[in-house]
Amino acid sequence: MAIEREFIGLPSVNLPRFGAGGHPCQGLYHRPAGKNPKIAVIATHYQIDFSEHYMAEYLAERGYGFLGWNTRFRGDESHFILDFALSDIGVGVRWLREQAGAETVVLLGNSGGGSLMAAYQSQAVAPSVTPLPGMRPCPGVEELPAGDAYISSAAHLGRPDVLTHWMDGSVTDENDPVATDLSLDLFNPDNGPAYGEEFLGRYRAAQAERNHRITRWAKAELERLAAAGYHDRPFSVARTWADPRMVDPTIEPTQREPNSCYAGVPQRANRSVFGIAAATTLRSWLSLWSLEDSQTRAHAHLPNITVPALVINGNRDTGVFPSDAAAIRDQLGADDKESHELDADHYFLRPGARDEQADLVAAWIEKRFG
Repeated sequence: MAIEREFIGLPSVNLPRFGAGGHPCQGLYHRPAGKNPKIAVIATHYQIDFSEHYMAEYLAERGYGFLGWNTRFRGDESHFILDFALSDIGVGVRWLREQAGAETVVLLGNSGGGSLMAAYQSQAVAPSVTPLPGMRPCPGVEELPAGDAYISSAAHLGRPDVLTHWMDGSVTDENDPVATDLSLDLFNPDNGPAYGEEFLGRYRAAQAERNHRITRWAKAELERLAAAGYHDRPFSVARTWADPRMVDPTIEPTQREPNSCYAGVPQRANRSVFGIAAATTLRSWLSLWSLEDSQTRAHAHLPNITVPALVINGNRDTGVFPSDAAAIRDQLGADDKESHELDADHYFLRPGARDEQADLVAAWIEKRFG
């Protein structure tokens, strides 16, 4: 089937077209050539460019519209603020309904987008997101058009949760990437693998405390800066490829490749400059990464999702695990909800996996809205 692609560039509610020409909200609309589908899917991420999302053509070939949508924070997660992102997603949903002619809009939350789209739907039906201290709410964030269905694919429970699960609990000094408590070092052979329950308990507690420690510092630093007339500052978080499940396949066993993560071998990746939260600001930490303060944690939003919901997970994923998918399904407020595990990695790269996923999604949509 021939696919048409249309570039969509739109201003946000509170941000016009940039001086260089780009729009804050951008994406690609995929559809069967010559048709205007009445059912359309929209996918958005915190910062990854989803305009050419891998599922776009697969679902367009099956007769649906697909808007791979980006907010102003594409490629700029270090400045992310939740209510601004939700307002930008609303621009895309509204375009699908008012311009593309979609009568049914399906929110696709893939990977990190799972919790983001959950927050969007929750805010649309039961507004609860508040601005950061000292900031006004983004215009439009309390008037978002709701989706008609929600799909979670290879998604975790939120940026604070995934960061805390992945961050190295043995770090003792955020300003020194080498400083390590060897008794908590995941890569110290004296500790494992395999890792015992006692070590895992201490390690998980240390990971959570590290997140809280950074939050305490961020709040104190904001106060210090404010007293000096400053608004914010950037900082970096090192060593964030250290989830014990990445190293020890006996913890929550699946078909995943052992001793691997999205960035390769965990020990090597953990010492690299590539990782989530590697660049952030104080306010973005509180909005996006903090266990205590962030409103991007899915558990606060999933109960408000009462539209039909589908949860999909891959049994070869090295960063999202069955417990994530199970928690998402259990916390959804929908009566009509399904959960499926497919033979796939995080990006469904195994030959045939994307077709299998698309067939599953299409059949699920058709049963409810066809």
